[in-house]
Parts: sequence; C-alpha cells; structure tokens
Amino acid sequence: MQDTRDEMQHFSAEDIYKLLLERHSEIGLATVYRVLNQFEEVNILTRHNFDANKAVYELNFNHQHDHIICTDCGKIFEFSDPEIERRQREISQKHGMELTNHSLYLYGKCSDLHNCDEKDKK
Repeated sequence: MQDTRDEMQHFSAEDIYKLLLERHSEIGLATVYRVLNQFEEVNILTRHNFDANKAVYELNFNHQHDHIICTDCGKIFEFSDPEIERRQREISQKHGMELTNHSLYLYGKCSDLHNCDEKDKK
C-alpha cells in the first residue's frame, strides 16, 4: 500500500487493480474490492463518492480536510480551512448537536480549462 500513497492520493479499486497488473500480480478485481472494503471497515482507508459512478479511496491519516472536485476533469484538491471548521461546530451547537464527523465536497471547474490535466482520463 505504500506505493499507492506515493503515486496516488485518491484512488479507485480499478487504479489499484491496474497497478497490480503492471506488477504482474494475479489478484482479481473482486479481491481488490474485498480488501478495500476491509481496510475501510478498520479505518485504514476512507471511501468517497465524489462521482456517483465510482468510489475513490484515500489513506486515513486522521486529519480533517475537505475536497474540491473539478466537474470537467475529475481532479481532486484537498484543503483545510479553520473558519469552515469553526462555523460547522457553531452550526452543530446551534442545533443541539455534538459534531462527531463531517465531510464537505465542493464542485466546480478548473480555472484554467486548457490545462485541465486529467480531462482525457474522466
């Protein structure tokens, strides 16, 4: 799994499967899905559904961050904003809730569409 962290920050089961095929592994795609699900269950990975058609995973480093996703190319940017975190806690408290977890996905378009470097991968 170390190679995955270095090569891809967000990855799908198919990405892992292709990487294993390149390394001449004989693991099947169903096995990759099973292992990813097991890793998710024990909090090694976090699953995201940025696109309704495909789940992507990232290693769980237990640091809160949010995501901005380009709707043209699918590129994912991570960010942390203390003001957003503060407002979410305030809103939770206002409604009598203790915030235990959250995820924030923002969708937009790359500002420089000509350099949308993953446009052909989507």
